[in-house]
Amino acid sequence: MAQTTPRRHRVAVLIRPGFIPFELGIPHRIFGIARDAEHRPLYEVVTCTPGGPGLVRSDSDVLVQVEHGPEVLETADTVVVPASHTSGPDGTDPAAGDPVLEPELAAALARIRPGARLMSICTGAFVLAAAGLLDGRPATTHWLESDRFRQLYPRVALDPDVLYTDDGDVLTSAGVASGVDLCLHVVRRDHGTAVAQDVARRTVVPPHRDGGQAQFIKRPVAVERAVARGDASGSAATGARGTSTAAARTWVLDRLDEPLTLSDMARHAAMSVRTFTRRFRDETGESPGQWLTRQRVEHARTLLESTSLPVEQVARRCGFGTAQSLRAHLTTALGVTPSAYRRTFRRAA
Repeated sequence: MAQTTPRRHRVAVLIRPGFIPFELGIPHRIFGIARDAEHRPLYEVVTCTPGGPGLVRSDSDVLVQVEHGPEVLETADTVVVPASHTSGPDGTDPAAGDPVLEPELAAALARIRPGARLMSICTGAFVLAAAGLLDGRPATTHWLESDRFRQLYPRVALDPDVLYTDDGDVLTSAGVASGVDLCLHVVRRDHGTAVAQDVARRTVVPPHRDGGQAQFIKRPVAVERAVARGDASGSAATGARGTSTAAARTWVLDRLDEPLTLSDMARHAAMSVRTFTRRFRDETGESPGQWLTRQRVEHARTLLESTSLPVEQVARRCGFGTAQSLRAHLTTALGVTPSAYRRTFRRAA
């Protein structure tokens, strides 16, 4: 009996005149090279426009021949809306200046099938907000446009300080490069760490950057360790010894299975607890306790994905001590139990 090829997840990138070529390339690159264990493509990425096939001018001298119109949105599993910098106020996205969408764009968005996942890059969030798709939801956009966004869409729970937000079926990212972080986050959410890290290696970018304290995906411990060591090397090279918490973070990351206290970390950094806490928050955006718990959760996730260790052993290796404690922390951070998480991602890993 012939084996059928699994249907690929269809991603439609909806662009408008004045699109940014880099933003158009992000979903094509990140989703386009994602492969399963048999090296089969996991996504199909297509570009479409509200006005139908034809040439579309970017915000530079680049023109793109788009083969699809808005009808593609009816079959898309995920729709990505990048920014457009044509003729809006101060040269920004036209949608950023008017809470009412152009009829052609509104009609195109109305064709998106129920249940499709929505994503925006940069000021593409204005389009989703104008369509009423972000009301009551967390969202972010480029920090330069955050005040304008709040004025136009007070019903949206805007957080301008994060790289991206994930509210399940609606995700938004901040400035241009954060679109890479968001797309990698989605790949990891869909297919696990191994697939996302393979994409990141092939595109020569970090596996991901922190999206913000409410995000589903955080920076892996291995990446955090490399960053901390890099920070520590930089501090030493510039004679800034004793002014950074980077060395202490590296020390902690090598001892996640041990009971660690705030006093232990401050002592290693040769600082008072008060000074250490202040500098730690300045450098990481989190308290030492929040950061430590997050690193332990990330280490647990890696072990659940890449090993067959019993949950009790995973809990001990990441510093939570017991399976019950691990279950509580993982459920709080991700909304799933260790067993459920492993079932979801073990195959991809």
